Amino acid sequence: MIRTFAFTNASHLQGRDFALAQVPGFLADPNVFVWLDLEKPTAEDTRLVLEQLFHFHPLSIEDCVMVNSSPKVEEYIPREGDAFAPYLFLVMHAVDYSRANEQFATSELNFFLGKKFLVTYHDVPLRSITTAVERITKGTMPVTRAPDRLAQTLLDLLVANYTPALDELAQDVDGLEQLALRQPTPATLNQILQVKKEVLHLRQITGPQCAVIARFAAGEFSLIRPHLVPYYRNLHDACQRINDQAHGYTDALTGILQVYLNMSSNQTGEVVKVLTLITVITTPLMMIGTWYGMNFKDMPEVTWAHGYIYAATAMLVSTGATYLYFKKRKWF
Repeated sequence: MIRTFAFTNASHLQGRDFALAQVPGFLADPNVFVWLDLEKPTAEDTRLVLEQLFHFHPLSIEDCVMVNSSPKVEEYIPREGDAFAPYLFLVMHAVDYSRANEQFATSELNFFLGKKFLVTYHDVPLRSITTAVERITKGTMPVTRAPDRLAQTLLDLLVANYTPALDELAQDVDGLEQLALRQPTPATLNQILQVKKEVLHLRQITGPQCAVIARFAAGEFSLIRPHLVPYYRNLHDACQRINDQAHGYTDALTGILQVYLNMSSNQTGEVVKVLTLITVITTPLMMIGTWYGMNFKDMPEVTWAHGYIYAATAMLVSTGATYLYFKKRKWF
């Protein structure tokens, strides 16, 4: 699916869902810029828009089509023989966290940002894009005067959508802490390790993503107008807070893992203690029973009239005395 939008420099939506053949005309108009959003594009859509319409550099097209594990930004300046206008190629990641699976689902969002255009490319529907389209259509989001501001708005929505995922993760971390105290079982350990793995995955995204946005916040790119740099700084601060939260969750999960190991060790110690007590308590019984059970004919105690009664009494008394001693010492 390809969505097309045309905006005027006076912050008005001039048209939407127009044919791709009209795009060159809009690009030629100094008072208009366009936004093309490619969602689940076919190979033909990709070739038509990225190659034939905008003539983007083959390397950026390759990076766009292939899955990138890490966010990045690259600036493409045309040289002699190149048909494309100067643009920034940006790879970012949206996230969604499922408590049912305890997994982060990451979705790649690619930007081609030029002076007169913004092209976004993604293989799955994204809440940030859907929200922006709805607000633009309803007129609740002010239409920006240039693609750099629109790109910043989309990035702001993308980063804002991390909050629900982090809230879900925070609930899981809190639940794991209680679970580690109440049920230090192998299943609990697997849950802790699974969530910790997903947090590390989150950090692998947010760390490079903050580094990318930091380059915008520093005013490194000429395609970003100077008065928008503070907005990108604010965006970088939000991204940094998310990254700090991810680090905090890592520390919390490390602490929970230590609690689990301590509880598991205590549980094992209790089992060993009980087994040891059973062994010690039954030792007099086994010693007397074993000795008396030899049953040699020349052993005088075997011929006693009440030998079995004496032996049984000795067993009960010694076992009871051992039990009472442990009880007094509060080892039970």
